Amino acid sequence: MADGDSPIPLRATDAFRSRNFRLYQSARLMVILGAEAQAVAVAWQVYQITHSALKLGLTGLALFLPGVFCMLAAGHVADLYERRNIILLCYALQAVCTGVLLWLSLTPWTIANGRVWPIYAVLIGIGISRAFSGPASSALLPSLVPKEHFVNAVTWGATVFQVANMSGPAVGGLLFTLPLIGVLRGAPVVYIFTLIMLAGFLVLISMIRPAPIERKPTVFNLRTMLAGLEYVWTNKLLLGSISLDLFAVMLGGAVALLPIFATDILHAGPRGLGLLRAMPSVGALLVSLLLVVKPIKRRAGKTMLMCVALYGAATIIFGLSKHLQMSLLALFILGAADMFSVVVRSSMLQLATPPEMRGRVSAVNWLFVGASNEFGEFESGLTASWWGAVPAVVVGGIASLCVTATASIIFPRLRRADALTAESLLAAEQELATAEPRD
Repeated sequence: MADGDSPIPLRATDAFRSRNFRLYQSARLMVILGAEAQAVAVAWQVYQITHSALKLGLTGLALFLPGVFCMLAAGHVADLYERRNIILLCYALQAVCTGVLLWLSLTPWTIANGRVWPIYAVLIGIGISRAFSGPASSALLPSLVPKEHFVNAVTWGATVFQVANMSGPAVGGLLFTLPLIGVLRGAPVVYIFTLIMLAGFLVLISMIRPAPIERKPTVFNLRTMLAGLEYVWTNKLLLGSISLDLFAVMLGGAVALLPIFATDILHAGPRGLGLLRAMPSVGALLVSLLLVVKPIKRRAGKTMLMCVALYGAATIIFGLSKHLQMSLLALFILGAADMFSVVVRSSMLQLATPPEMRGRVSAVNWLFVGASNEFGEFESGLTASWWGAVPAVVVGGIASLCVTATASIIFPRLRRADALTAESLLAAEQELATAEPRD
C-alpha cells in the first residue's frame, strides 16, 4: 500500500519485476518451443509410416495414459517435496526420451519395417515425465510473484506459452524440410533442436530461487492423494470450469487430425502442417496480449462460457473448410476463444486453492487437461477412423456447443463468477452455496 492506505497502481508488466518469474518464463519459452517442434516431427513420422488416423491418434493416448495412473501421486509429491527439483528431474527424463527419438529416427529398420511401437514407448516415457512435472510447475508459479501480481503472471504465462506454441510448429515444419549435414534431415534435425531447448531449460530452472512454502506434514496414502480430487468436487466453481474444458476441448479437438487435413484435404505438405498447428496459437497470442493490457474484470464466468461456445463453432467451420485460408482463419478464432477460457480457469484454480493443496489440485486439473488434449487426440483419431476426418471434426464441434449449453445450466456458480480475485471467488462460492436449493 502507498502512503499507508492507497493501493499501488497495477501495470501490465508487474509480473516481470520478479527475477524468478523472468527466468521461469524464459525457460518455458525454450522448452515449449522444442516440444511443439518435436510434436510436428512425431506426428508426421507416424502418419508417413502408417497412413492411419487411428495410429496417429494413439500418439496422444501414449502421452495421456501415464497421467491417469500417476497424476494423483504426482500432485502429492508436488506438495511434499521441492517443486523446482521435481521439474528438473522430469525434464532431464524428457531429454533422455528425445535422445531416444533421435536415435530411432536415424535407425533405418524402424521406418523400413513400418514399426511405430518404439515411438509409442518413448511417448509413454514423456507422458510419465509430464505427469509429475505438470502439477509441480503449476503449483510453483504462485511462489515466484507477489499475490497481487498473480493474475498478471498467469496472463503473461499464457502469452509465453502461445508464443512458443505459435513458433514451435512452424519451426518444426521448417526444420523438417531442411537438411543439416548430408543425410541428417527431417525428424533428426527437429530432435536435435529439441535437445538444445531442453538443455537451456534445465540451466535456467536451476537458477530459480522460489519463495519458501510452509508445508503441513502429511502421510503419503490414498486419502491424502485423493484430497485434491475431493476439494475440486466440493468446490463447484472449480468443478464447473475444469469439466467444461475437459469435455468441450476433448470432443472438439481437431489438432490431432491436422496431418490428415494437411496431406489429404488441403494438400499443404509439412510446411502447411506447421502453419495449421501454429494458427491457434496466433489467435491465442493476440488475445493474451490484449488481456495483459485489459484484464478481465467482470463477468469472468459468462465470458468463459461464450468463448468455449465460439471454440465449438470455429471447430465446425474448420471441419467443413476445403481451402487453406479458411482453415487457418477458423483455427485462429479457435485459439483466440480458447485463450479466454484458459486464463479464467487457470486463475480460478490457483486463487481458490490453499497453497498447501495446490500440487494436488493442480494434479486434478492436469489430469482433466490431459484428458481433453492427449486423450482427445485419441478420441479424434478413433472417430476419424470410423467416419472420416471431416465428419469427426464437425460432430466434435457440435458436441462442444452442446457441452457448453449443458454446463451453463448445471454449474450456475460458473455462470455467475465475476471478478478474478481470491476474495470475489470465495464470496461467490459462499453466496451460491446458500442459494443452491433455489438454482
